[in-house]
Amino acid sequence: GFPWVMIGSVLSAWLKDESLSRSAIGLFGAIFAVYSFNFLWAPLLDRIKPLALGQRRGWIGQMQLLIIGCCVWMSTLDAQSSLYQIALCGFIIALSSATQDIAIDAFRIDTIAQHETDAMSAASSLATAGWWTGYGGLGAIPFLVADLPGWEWQHIYLLLAAIMSLCLMATLVVAKEPDVNRQAMLDAATARYQALLSAGDSLFGKISSWLLVSLVEPFREFFSRNGVKLALQILLFVFLFKIGEAFLGRMSIVFYKEIGFSNSDIGTYSKLLNWWVTIVFSIIGGLVNIRYGIFRGLFIAGIAMAASNLMFAWMAEIGPHKGWFVVTIVLDGFTSAWSTVAMVAFISLLCNRAFSATQYALMASLSVASRTLLASASGILVDAMGGNWALFFVLTALMVIPSLVILYRLRHNITAIEKGNSAR
Repeated sequence: GFPWVMIGSVLSAWLKDESLSRSAIGLFGAIFAVYSFNFLWAPLLDRIKPLALGQRRGWIGQMQLLIIGCCVWMSTLDAQSSLYQIALCGFIIALSSATQDIAIDAFRIDTIAQHETDAMSAASSLATAGWWTGYGGLGAIPFLVADLPGWEWQHIYLLLAAIMSLCLMATLVVAKEPDVNRQAMLDAATARYQALLSAGDSLFGKISSWLLVSLVEPFREFFSRNGVKLALQILLFVFLFKIGEAFLGRMSIVFYKEIGFSNSDIGTYSKLLNWWVTIVFSIIGGLVNIRYGIFRGLFIAGIAMAASNLMFAWMAEIGPHKGWFVVTIVLDGFTSAWSTVAMVAFISLLCNRAFSATQYALMASLSVASRTLLASASGILVDAMGGNWALFFVLTALMVIPSLVILYRLRHNITAIEKGNSAR
């Protein structure tokens, strides 16, 4: 979650202070589109093993090094004269972060045995709490520092690089590489494609089968295991579920600043308070999923997300009231945590451990697509409404309805998948 701070809330606040328009800031969010396509190179993380640290930790460590370097680069740039360079830095951070996400998610899935569905929900809640520790907890630091005398946004990027260095140290020292035997399935798939190509052990056969196993087999296995119709319904649900939250989140910092909250207010309430709320309710959300199942967890979370968006609509009407801000942040953190835990557990449940990086990345990138490609138009939508924030937030609340209709149609399938994994 921490790299999202670098190219999300911090970058938005920096550009806002440099007097860029809402539409321009919203379009800058197109950098996040990288997260929507990380499934394209995810197969490389399943097949290519770095020279050091192992299959998962090696990729995580290398990406963290790239992020640190880009933060140092951004600390040397001026927003008025170097927008293209800032955009390039943001793109590289997004690319590295998206790749890091693939490796971290695969690390989590590989660590939990497939039949341990309860452990999968618990791990999902901890993953969500960890993501929000980076995004909310560590993400509060730049806003608390920004109002101090002598601090510019460029200096803050050096601070972000230093914090990211601590994350790299944790990867090197604390994390332990999971032990997964995926080779048998990979060998079987390789033999099948070599027979299909009638190329045997020739160089062409080896290269072609390697590419097919890396790029085609994870998707073929997913659609074959679930059936084409069910697989497409699952992917459509994943794409639509958090679209309303995405539109809100993309413009939240701009909204807070426009109605009169200071950087310190944003850091204290939107970041620090939201961090604690999310951590607490992530754990609770994991327990709810264990007790009632993933379908009920997702459905209730969807309704709650819509309700919390309506709270923002009311705040748009009453202005910068700190008491209402706290109430809204608490409810929003609760619904965001619950929905994220349920979604992460749901996607993890659908993955084959032989292709965990690729299959998780495919579904996660679809979820991110609604938060990047579509939500990048959020600023344009607000401008088209004449800056009517209340109406904007009402529309974001209604955006969850299509996904809930699909989810209800999938209820029996989700329950069957849960029971099937538990029986293994």
